[in-house]
Formats: sequence, C-alpha cells, structure tokens
Amino acid sequence: MTKPMKKDSFRRVWLMALFLSLGPLLALSQEVPIPDYKVGPGDLLDINVFGVEQLNTTVRVSESGKVTLHLLGEVEVSGLTKPELEKKLTQLLSKDLVNPQVTVFIKEYASNVVYVQGAVGKPATYPLLGRLSLRQILSQAGGFTPAAGNEIIVIRQVSGGGGTSLNISIDDLMIKGDPQVNIPLEPGDVINVPVDRVVIIYVLGQVKNPGAQEFKKSSMPTLLKAITKAGGFTDRAAKGSVRIKRKDALGKDLELIINAKDILKGKKPDIALQPEDIIYIDETIF
Repeated sequence: MTKPMKKDSFRRVWLMALFLSLGPLLALSQEVPIPDYKVGPGDLLDINVFGVEQLNTTVRVSESGKVTLHLLGEVEVSGLTKPELEKKLTQLLSKDLVNPQVTVFIKEYASNVVYVQGAVGKPATYPLLGRLSLRQILSQAGGFTPAAGNEIIVIRQVSGGGGTSLNISIDDLMIKGDPQVNIPLEPGDVINVPVDRVVIIYVLGQVKNPGAQEFKKSSMPTLLKAITKAGGFTDRAAKGSVRIKRKDALGKDLELIINAKDILKGKKPDIALQPEDIIYIDETIF
C-alpha cells in the first residue's frame, strides 16, 4: 500500500513541478537579444569586423572601462549597450575603413551580475540581462533543492557602502504568487536560499509510536503535533503532566510540566517545541 505523501514533501514536489512548467516560459524572454545590458569592467567581449580578420579580437574590459583594439588603441566602452558599442566602433573605424560592419558579442558578463547561492539546482553568478525578477533568476538557477528552507534572503548593496537584506517567503513567491515579493533585481544582488537543517524531536512513553522524529528547523512542530505524529496518546497516558526536557541557552537542563488536557480543550495555547526536545508521557496511575 502506498504511503500518503507528507505535507512538506508534497510542497517540495509541487514547487519543483511549478519551476519545470514555468521554466520554458521564463527562459524564452532570455533567448531574445536584450539591448539593455551595459558593458562594464571585467566583461569579456568578442569583437568582429566583417571581412577584416586581423581586427577580430577577444578582449576583456579593464577596470577603467576601456579596451585596446587594433587601429583604434584605447577605447572607452563602459556604460554602453551592445548596439551602442557596435555603433561607436563602426564610427571610429570609418576613419580608416570603408563601410565597416562591426558586431560585438558579450562572452562573459562580469559587471551587471547577480549571485545565486544555497539550496538551488545551479548556484552560480548570472548576468542581469534586462529587468529580471526574483522568480526568473531562480528559474535560471534550476529552482529549489529538497534541502531548501522556507525563505529566500536577498542581500543588496546600497549607496554609501552599506547593505540591506530582505527575507522573502518561498510560499508567498511561488504558491501565492504575491507580485510584491517578486522583486526586480539589481546588479550585485546576492540571492541566498538557506539550507534547512534537519533536527530531531523525541517523543517517548505513553504514545502509540514512541521514538525520534525528524523535522526541518524552519518547520518546528508544536507539542500536540509531535504527539499526533507519534500516533497519539495511549489509553493509559497521563495527559495532565506531559514532561518536556530541553536545554536553555547556557546548556542547562530544564524540565517543563505541561497539562495537555487544557491544550486539547482549548483553554491554553499549544507549546512550540525546540530542536532536541525530549517529550515524555508518563503512565497514569489510575
């Protein structure tokens, strides 16, 4: 008999399927030449002059935003789009050549880029071609891996040398489709999808399936959820005195005594659990 898929696993599969279905549509816009990218320091340019092979060259833009070319010497190229650079080189070469035809291909993008790291399929540096959104760049990066947490962190440099960060819920971006969190990216943005650590909770004593339980740190359960996952209370469970053993911030042992009956009746809120908690349900003496 096939076991029902866990909610968290279903969410991961759904997100991956969504990326696969949207991938071709999102990538389509990148196959069309986009003239918005502006050449900058570190970019590698392939420059070709039709019919004049000795002028064809591959050159990297210097830190000062210039390249050195045959016949022309040093040429300022930083801040120009591909069409603008082709036009500039054509005009400069027109002094020595008749009707030169110049094409420029950007082989490596090093100035207007974003960085995608963490739990994605293809962490790498990506060129910022045109106005890309967060969803588009995550699609280019292969979507999320099963180890992804519940959020995306976008780190952005601001004027003056400082930085700011924005935490974005994956559910809000991918499932709810909230346009406010599908932010347009800027050069130098760092998109980090943190890996979600697996933690252990122990539920022992008078439950139907006692033992260790695994959870993602970003999706820690409450007391009743952990007990439910353990099969629920046995008939002899002392529900009025459930013990939770944990360590405080200094590593000191603590023990909490919880009346689960009050939680079940709605008189008290459920208890949020912490990694490595040990829950023990004693046997009732009655």
